[in-house]
Amino acid sequence: MSSIKDQKEKKINIELDDLTSQGIYSNLAVINHSTSEFVIDFVVVMPGTPKAKVRSRIILTPEHAKRFQGALADNISRFEEMHGEINQKEQPPIPLNFGPTGEA
Repeated sequence: MSSIKDQKEKKINIELDDLTSQGIYSNLAVINHSTSEFVIDFVVVMPGTPKAKVRSRIILTPEHAKRFQGALADNISRFEEMHGEINQKEQPPIPLNFGPTGEA
């Protein structure tokens, strides 16, 4: 069993600069994967605009992608316990052509 001292040594000090703390809005995520990584592109799609721009790209190992999935599911569950179920509105399909999929 880990001692309290061991647990304190395992903590990571995460810094957040001012620009990053403002965040980047995204209303679409495009996910591709290869055998070694998952690539998530966060995009902003504006109504009536034929172009969309990737605002941020996150690359994860399969293990970290699985951990992210679990952490997101846990946070959604806790959010819904406090605020009620998140209602999903049906959205029209957005035609996307970013080239080959399933490759990183």
